[in-house]
Amino acid sequence: MYKALLKPLLFRLDAEQAHHLVLDNLKRASAVPGGMALLRALYDFQHPSLEREVFGLPFRNPVGLAAGLDKNAMVTDELAALGFGFVEIGTVTPRAQPGNPAPRLFRLPQDEALVNRMGFNNEGALAAAARLRKRQSDIIIGGNIGKNKDTPNELAAQDYVACVEALHEVVDYFVVNVSSPNTPGLRQLQEREPLIQLLQQVQERNQSLPRPRPLLLKIAPDLTDSQLDDILLIARETDLNGLVATNTTISRDGLSTPADHVHTLGAGGLSGRPLRQRATEVIRYLHYHSQGHLPIIGIGGIHSPADALEKLAAGASLIQLYSGFIYEGPALIKRINRNLVEA
Repeated sequence: MYKALLKPLLFRLDAEQAHHLVLDNLKRASAVPGGMALLRALYDFQHPSLEREVFGLPFRNPVGLAAGLDKNAMVTDELAALGFGFVEIGTVTPRAQPGNPAPRLFRLPQDEALVNRMGFNNEGALAAAARLRKRQSDIIIGGNIGKNKDTPNELAAQDYVACVEALHEVVDYFVVNVSSPNTPGLRQLQEREPLIQLLQQVQERNQSLPRPRPLLLKIAPDLTDSQLDDILLIARETDLNGLVATNTTISRDGLSTPADHVHTLGAGGLSGRPLRQRATEVIRYLHYHSQGHLPIIGIGGIHSPADALEKLAAGASLIQLYSGFIYEGPALIKRINRNLVEA
């Protein structure tokens, strides 16, 4: 139904407008008596063999929603009804901010890809926390956290710590996002010394709380092998519980969309099918060089059950959807989980 009816209509709208329309309609559907039950009947699929424990948390299945779609924790219950095993909200910043000027989200249908330069648009950590306190489902929630655009890098740790303090009671794990290409200077925090200092401060505050949460780091696909080696060393040094690989890429290599059209879209992170191979390479490298001791959430170009199996075979413990969810629709979650049971 999604690909035949809804997707053609949504793809006639501006990409960000369609995004908000989908979230609004999910809320409306859940408010109708029997709406949530219908969503579960259509899309949810659970099986004991799908359950797994990763960084000490019980996931009902390994297919999650990546950060970026439900930034403000608006529809976590509805996403649980669609069959996701976990939902990552955000990226959340301490203070609300509008993000970059629109238009800032673009589709590349020929490549089944997206380009975004959203810029951490969100309502702030306290607003997200207030919504999560009211949720009904027990789905695992990750909190993807970042810094405000006007916070200088030398003070970035204060913003990440503020997010931990605001969200620690309502999320199950944290993801430190220093790899988005859409906040000026943010990726400089991936360099060894700034990253160690940042993670140490965040981890110190996290560990001081009554129930410390697993702390993960989301990395870019554009890192070299030597930089990935540094990430693994830093992960050990700062007692990280896992990595999220990967964020969007600044590369535009190998696209079918005409280069002049891609150029007109401007800067931003590319996600979707073109990222599949590189994301898998990064996951495989990290898994091999950590000897499988560091859990990895794999994301990047998962548009089919085969893509999901590829990420898991490369060493991912869990996977996340974003662009694939937009291009394939919610039935993709059930298709992946059924395939995992049958594999």
